Amino acid sequence: MEHSAYRIIDANFNRAREACRVIEDFCRFALNSAPLTSRAKQLRHELCTLINKLDSAKLLAARDTLGDVGVAAAVPGQMTRSGIYDTFIAASKRLPEALRVIAEVLSPTDPVTANAVEQLRYLCYTLEKDIILSHSTAEKFSTVRLYVIITSDLPSEILNLTCRCIAGGADCIQLRAKATPADQLFATACELAELCSSANVLSIINDRVDIAVTAGADGAHLGQNDLPIAAAQKIAASPLVLGKTTHNIAQLEKAVAETPTYVSLGPVFPTPTKPDAEPVGLEYVHQGTTYLQDKGIGHVAVGGITEQNLTDVIQAGARAIAVCSAVTQAPDVSKACRNLKRKITDSLP
Repeated sequence: MEHSAYRIIDANFNRAREACRVIEDFCRFALNSAPLTSRAKQLRHELCTLINKLDSAKLLAARDTLGDVGVAAAVPGQMTRSGIYDTFIAASKRLPEALRVIAEVLSPTDPVTANAVEQLRYLCYTLEKDIILSHSTAEKFSTVRLYVIITSDLPSEILNLTCRCIAGGADCIQLRAKATPADQLFATACELAELCSSANVLSIINDRVDIAVTAGADGAHLGQNDLPIAAAQKIAASPLVLGKTTHNIAQLEKAVAETPTYVSLGPVFPTPTKPDAEPVGLEYVHQGTTYLQDKGIGHVAVGGITEQNLTDVIQAGARAIAVCSAVTQAPDVSKACRNLKRKITDSLP
């Protein structure tokens, strides 16, 4: 292999390895996601393993930083970053570019290694997509503290409650209308999504990913027997906040493997919304939130939570609370939301 080829490979290997480290640290420190961090780290190690198959002495000998005419070349603003996410984006674009150069230069003399580097490039694209999806939806859900579930099949009641919940400070509203025909559900979901969007409140549709997407809602909540998260993501034209119901650690572990935006933990207490559901208690809230600490996935505790027992749920580890009847059946819906929101805020460490 020519001396200049070694120079090119050495420069682009360093460029790719540095980009991998930026991506890995973004997943580790910004997203707090052990699974994504592990994937980024694995990619970096696989790249190093491939390059180690080459003649390391010739690679090092070919390096000439002082004589590199490109060192002094600069484009205005090339190192300007608006924040850590922008830094990640720059690294995620730089990485496949460097890998493509390595593969091209290796191809004439070592097609096997060149092909392996090319396969890493495809892995980069998938990783980039998964990180961006995780970041964009996680960021939306990260500020949710009070999550209200509206269970009704009456459009006027749904929209009235939505307005009152928004006025009371709800951060997220889920529409749960099991018996509503699809055309009517779509129309109501459109109005609910518009109301929420204008108030910077998340809108979630229960079960129906298709309705959530077409109505312009922020996301959908899926039960144990609904679509898998991966299938729901295929329907979405843009990043969709996706929640998954869990009742125990086994279900939680399985849900985390699907990488939803958040999971629900419950029902914590007996609830009139689901009278046949067996309460999981505060212990599961504690187990679930502990398990999720390094997964980069949000959570919401749900089921029978009221102003009276809310502090116990927060102390068990919950950082977001979902309520239904505690708000929707209250004499003053907005006041009930305000009281709950204030108590959540005051109870959080």
